[in-house]
Amino acid sequence: MNKIIAHRGVFNNLNIPENSIKSFKKALRLGYPIELDVHLTKDNILVVFHDHNLLRMTGINKNIQDLTYDEIKNIKLLDTDEVIPKFSDVLDLINDKVLLDIEIKTTKRIKDTCDILMTELKNYKNYDLKSFNPRIVRYLKKHYPDTTVGYLIESKYDKKLYNLLLKNKYIIKYCNPDFLAINKKLLKNKKFKKIVEKYPTMLWTITSNKQITSDKYIYICNNLPFNGV
Repeated sequence: MNKIIAHRGVFNNLNIPENSIKSFKKALRLGYPIELDVHLTKDNILVVFHDHNLLRMTGINKNIQDLTYDEIKNIKLLDTDEVIPKFSDVLDLINDKVLLDIEIKTTKRIKDTCDILMTELKNYKNYDLKSFNPRIVRYLKKHYPDTTVGYLIESKYDKKLYNLLLKNKYIIKYCNPDFLAINKKLLKNKKFKKIVEKYPTMLWTITSNKQITSDKYIYICNNLPFNGV
């Protein structure tokens, strides 16, 4: 497997917005596997977008999961002609040419989101799934045991209790993930590094060659292409 994954495609958030068809086309041209994020709209359409709120990328202060696809389909990303893509359109574009590393954003509609996602992926082969939400990871491993699913872990959470719980080895065991996808800062924690040794691991977000230090990890990267990668 390619050790470099393009985080939200290859983008600059100037003329190429993150998680846009244009960013995915550029990643394809360069031959990179692609990381992307999915949300389920109010009317059960999977779309590709990172934030829960539209504000940063569109200037509109509304939550994407509270809107229908018709309400968002013509909204422009930043100051470009790119719009929020349907997940199905991204699948048609990529067409199994490179790995899709798919993050399922946290949602109260776990069953609907996961089941609709798996239906859309029914005839697709080259992908893995992951989430920060342990319940999403566990649901997928229970109901779709043949699917490769990872648990995403941040280095520091806003709430102290979350910070203790979500990095806990028992929560990881509860998830039963096939791999971990962790903030690169977690490798500085000796106790956590022992946990990581038990799983295939992705590191994020990598922004330069200097941060690629070992062949045993897969690297989710911004600022691609790096010089020399």
